Amino acid sequence: MVYFSHILIPVVTEADARATCAALEPYLDEIERVTAVHIIEKAGGAPDKAPLEKRREDAADFLAIVDSELSHAVAVDTKTVFSTDIVSALFSEATDAGADAIAFRARGGSRIKRILAGDIATKIVTDPSVPVVSLPNPDR
Repeated sequence: MVYFSHILIPVVTEADARATCAALEPYLDEIERVTAVHIIEKAGGAPDKAPLEKRREDAADFLAIVDSELSHAVAVDTKTVFSTDIVSALFSEATDAGADAIAFRARGGSRIKRILAGDIATKIVTDPSVPVVSLPNPDR
């Protein structure tokens, strides 16, 4: 078994924060630190999807869930990042934080939705700069 003392987890929504924490729970004995990152995707010149202040508030709420759910067992750092490229931002943040790996939950969705939106999960596991761990679905 590979031991990762410091992992980075991407957090997208409230439900995702809770599900990711639940999926990570069985492995907390092997982890010392978790860095949770919420990436606010910037449109790169186009109008943003929502007002920036609302997106910052949402990010703070999502990250607070991670802190609340995991800080009893491990040290938790949280960070909000702005980027036009989610995948490169994740790897950059993992490197900057000194994380041993990125652990994420595949979020599903229909095949057509993933094709149209760009499948971030596939991009994360393709040629990663740090190890990537896919967490199991805690509901299964």
